[in-house]
Order: sequence, then structure tokens, then C-alpha cells
Amino acid sequence: MASTDKLIFAPAGKSTGKADQYLRGNLHRSDLVDDPFTQFHEWYSHAKENVHQPETVCLSTASLPSGAPSSRFVYLKELDSRGFVIYSNWDTSRKAADVKSNPQASLAFWWHELERQIRVEGSTERLSREESQCYFDVRARGSQIGAWASPQSSVLKDRDELEQRVKAVETRFEGKNIEVPDFWGGLRIVPSMIEFWQGRDSRLHDRFRYTREGGSWKIERLSP
Repeated sequence: MASTDKLIFAPAGKSTGKADQYLRGNLHRSDLVDDPFTQFHEWYSHAKENVHQPETVCLSTASLPSGAPSSRFVYLKELDSRGFVIYSNWDTSRKAADVKSNPQASLAFWWHELERQIRVEGSTERLSREESQCYFDVRARGSQIGAWASPQSSVLKDRDELEQRVKAVETRFEGKNIEVPDFWGGLRIVPSMIEFWQGRDSRLHDRFRYTREGGSWKIERLSP
């Protein structure tokens, strides 16, 4: 097929007519601390001042036995000494089905304004109901109701069906505090690998990979 027949072919930057180059920074081994959670927190703190919604992250899972992957954008809500925490429906959603058959997952952050990327790979574990309730309590009431009302990823006849579900939940909890649903809560990705990526000119990016070695982390520079 000729390039003129392609719907998209070699997208270019607006100013040069060629692919954009990454020129905003560099990354050296001496810039990194030994603990990847501390390193992530440093980068994230910087991103909060420069990036729109830096907590946005692509969560990828894969079902077994097919191995078919699926990805979606979610919000990182917590980072603790064990890993990265997101919240969702763990009953009807596609990610729930994937995690039930395959506890491995990955995260990918892209911070365009800083030309930085972070990848995380590891195993998953559910947070306790008590932990999930702590976060659920700080959500807007409408979001709390939505968690109860939406059997995520299930087929809807129309929008009216969803709105009727919302009204039923509003009536059920009118004048009451809303408890976290049993099917909803936190998922922690416990990393076995974390990679920090800084864009560089000519696609010769700086990449450093942290991998677990017993109770410590091994840090290696990767070829771009």
C-alpha cells in the first residue's frame, strides 16, 4: 500500500514538518535515588507543578488463558511503601475479570510537558474494605452514588436505564452516609519493575530500570 493510501502516515510536528524532538532534559544515574518509590515521588511532585493531571495513568491488564490485553486510563490515588493504588469496580468491569484470571498488571504515565514517562510492572492485590472506605469517604457524594449505581462495563439499554439506577441509589441513601460497596475498592500494583524515561534528541532517550533483588533494588541504564 502506498503511503498516500494510509489514513495516517508519519505524523509530523507543527513547526518542522518532522517528528518532534525531545530537548527539555536529561537523566543520569547520579540523578536517581536508590528507592524507586522516593524517585517517583520526586518526579511526581515536580509534575504536579507542570503537568495537567499527572495522576492520570494507563492501566493495562491481560486475561487468561487467552492472554488478550486491555488498557484504560485511570487515576493514581495513592502511593505507599508497597506500591501504586487505583480504585474501581471489581465485579463487572473488564479489568476485574482480567485480574481474577491474571494478577499481573502494568501502569504507564506520560507527562508531555516534561517529556517524561514512567512504566510500572508487577502483581496486584486488593485493599481491605477498611482501606477502601477511607478513600471512598473523601469522594464527592455523586461519585459515591455512581459507584453503587453503575455495574461497570455491563451493557445498558439506554442512558435512561443508568439514570434510573442513580435515582434508586439516591433514594436508598437519602440522609445517610454511603458505605463503600463490597464490589468496589482499591487495587495495589506491587512493582517488580519501575522504569524512568527522559526524552532526548534523536530518540536517544535516557532510560533507567529498577528491578527487585531481594530486599533492595537494582538500577540499570537501558538502551533507548
